[in-house]
Amino acid sequence: MFYVRLIPAVARCDKAASRRRSRLWFVGAGIVQGKTRAFSTPGDGGKDSPGVTRGDEGAGGDVSLAEDLFEGVSFPRRDKETFQRVLGTYCGREPRRRNHIDFIYAALRKMPQFGVEREVSVYNRLLEVFPKEVFVPRNFIQRMFNHFPRQQECAVQVLEQMEAYGVLPSVETKVLLMEIFGNKSHPVRKYQRILYWFPRFTHANPFPLPRPLPADPVELAGIVLQRALGCPSAQVTVYQRPQEFVDENGQKIHVPHLVGIQTDEQKTLLGLHQPAGPVFVDGPFNVWSGPVSLQYFVLRGDPLGPESQAARKVDPERSLYYPLEMTFDLERDLGEVNEPEVEKVVEGPIFGLCHSPSPLPSSLSPWISSLRESNRSLERCPVLFRLSRAPSELAAGAVGQGEGTGGQ
Repeated sequence: MFYVRLIPAVARCDKAASRRRSRLWFVGAGIVQGKTRAFSTPGDGGKDSPGVTRGDEGAGGDVSLAEDLFEGVSFPRRDKETFQRVLGTYCGREPRRRNHIDFIYAALRKMPQFGVEREVSVYNRLLEVFPKEVFVPRNFIQRMFNHFPRQQECAVQVLEQMEAYGVLPSVETKVLLMEIFGNKSHPVRKYQRILYWFPRFTHANPFPLPRPLPADPVELAGIVLQRALGCPSAQVTVYQRPQEFVDENGQKIHVPHLVGIQTDEQKTLLGLHQPAGPVFVDGPFNVWSGPVSLQYFVLRGDPLGPESQAARKVDPERSLYYPLEMTFDLERDLGEVNEPEVEKVVEGPIFGLCHSPSPLPSSLSPWISSLRESNRSLERCPVLFRLSRAPSELAAGAVGQGEGTGGQ
């Protein structure tokens, strides 16, 4: 009897264990097939996390709700105070911070529209949306297996956007990350890397841009031309300011601004230019200064001939052909020849740069006329415009100026 009673008990245990194994197998099969189950987190208020789908269901509704909080604000009122008020509205509606990840991602996308993408206080206020002391690992196993990965990845995205806009985190940022994720979390390590590298590259740019960039297009053009020429001490000249007037037919005509730059050495080279040789206006070329892209034009001459290059005096201290120090490798064989291959690209001298939003010869003619007044040798030189189509004109399908479009 003892053995008869024991066997059904063992069978019942084996049946329960097999049922548990089959349940685990079905869960694993669902993960392999892409139907992941969204486990609830303490910060989600006992509901499914909206970024992870359950079966074939999406999370578009939760994302749209987060977007609606920002879209409901009218454009004239989109500023720092309004953005922080939206954050406070969400925190008041959701004390348990449901769907906080989608809300933070939506806030990151809307920050440039509110003009707060460079405000460290706004980023700290955004980090306060995370629930405190919920995602902190309690033991070494949770810390080792990346505790709450979606929440940590979201916080890293916040820090990466700060890094992209050049915003240095503050001490308050570190305190918030420590309270939310703990000491050894990925967001805290990202914060430490930012603090390590940012002070080393803050003043590495020899031509720093003012923050924020000037709204005046003429002032901005002068800064961009100095960066393109590589000479901050070069003289910037405003040849024409933007104007609007009405002609005889009642049509509005917009005259674009025209800004040029020229160094003393370029003025000397332009004065030594032979009147028989033409000068060329090439462009437009794009140059980026932060988020702003401007186009500029180059006034250059023909490449110098062999007789001009031979007559030019070469300073040994400034020429690579007369090195001040020579090193010999005595271990090499006498038959081995290992000379560096240098591609010699012959270019003509550059006499100046100019910026104009209109790539037309008529828009650049005041620049050439002003240079002719200050350089008498340019009065007898033919000026050829070799203008290409700008990227915006290529996208719009406009007809640009081809090579050798015209002359003056």
